[in-house]
Amino acid sequence: MTESQETTHFGDRTVAIGDKQGLVNEVFDKVAARYDLMNDLMSFGVHRLWKDALVAELSPPKAGSRDYRVLDMAGGTGDIAERIVNASVGFAQVTVADINADMLKVGEARARSWRFPAQVNFVEANAEELPFADASFNAYTIAFGIRNVPRIDKALAEAHRVLKRGGRLLVLEFSQADVPGFDALYRLFSDRVIPPMGRVVTGDAAPYSYLVESIRKFPTPEAFSGLVGKAGFRRVTHTAMTGSVAALHSAWKL
Repeated sequence: MTESQETTHFGDRTVAIGDKQGLVNEVFDKVAARYDLMNDLMSFGVHRLWKDALVAELSPPKAGSRDYRVLDMAGGTGDIAERIVNASVGFAQVTVADINADMLKVGEARARSWRFPAQVNFVEANAEELPFADASFNAYTIAFGIRNVPRIDKALAEAHRVLKRGGRLLVLEFSQADVPGFDALYRLFSDRVIPPMGRVVTGDAAPYSYLVESIRKFPTPEAFSGLVGKAGFRRVTHTAMTGSVAALHSAWKL
């Protein structure tokens, strides 16, 4: 099957797999300037706790005889990178990679005022075809970005390739609420509140309708863990967060 014949989902729509990345780019072009503000509003600020938990799980070293390099994929606005560098007290070197140039511009502008700006660099890159050598990084993080990648298996294979032996993969991604009662409220909030909120804050509801739909299309934590294992990772685990609204996935390249 050729790329023009292969299909995937874009929210509730079925599209040619070669078209999805362009459609996703349009979504993030529209929301880049208000992306983190909308994350605060949509999650009532809880996304900050989830991201803190990711960095705590990573536990970057504060000093050492070797360089400690992290690739933060789909990290354009830099909020994960800033947390990692601060947690390492300026020891870790973080490369923020994102396919969306507008998101990177937001991150680069913010980084000028960070405590350790020299420890972060920004690179426009596709998760499916990373411009980095094999075994370049000690850790690979991605928060709320993997579900937007057209070919998740290729992105995971690339993550495995660029990690050093003993390297850590951490993926923070939305899941499906599974607490009786809360799951219905969460679905109602997602359908009836998030898109109109997006229209008020960013001027366009459509990107947030897509983001809600993309969460529902994403594999279950168990199914995603299976994809991580197929990419060659070992010691694959996941931890449910906030009634399974999100999940933190962990794996190692052994």
